[in-house]
Amino acid sequence: MTIAQLLNNSKTIAVVGLSSSRFRPSYGVSEYMQRQGYRIIPVNPNETEVLGEKCYASLEDVPEPIDIVDVFRRSEFVPGVVDSAIRIGAKAVWMQEDVFHEEAAAKARAAGLFVVMDRCILKDHRALRIRSL
Repeated sequence: MTIAQLLNNSKTIAVVGLSSSRFRPSYGVSEYMQRQGYRIIPVNPNETEVLGEKCYASLEDVPEPIDIVDVFRRSEFVPGVVDSAIRIGAKAVWMQEDVFHEEAAAKARAAGLFVVMDRCILKDHRALRIRSL
């Protein structure tokens, strides 16, 4: 699978660490992806609603299938997020710019997940000129 195929074939993105602050990168990136037609599901125990969507405390609390788990947390938190992504049957884990964890990525790949590290989903979406959903 390629990044273009992942973005073309995905509809639901759970954003771990999504903040309601318009000044945080997680907000701007998620808002853009939402405008492109993706269903954004906020995952942050400190929020109740972001971008008009109910916020969940953990990936395991989300009551619907997730295509991409987009990680806006520091690298040291990635192993726990990957474990959750594997448990819920996500198709991919996307670690935003400056977020990487080789061991967790290897574990995710071994479980059959597509992994992207240290890249911005918004920048890749724009660069690839992915059609809106």
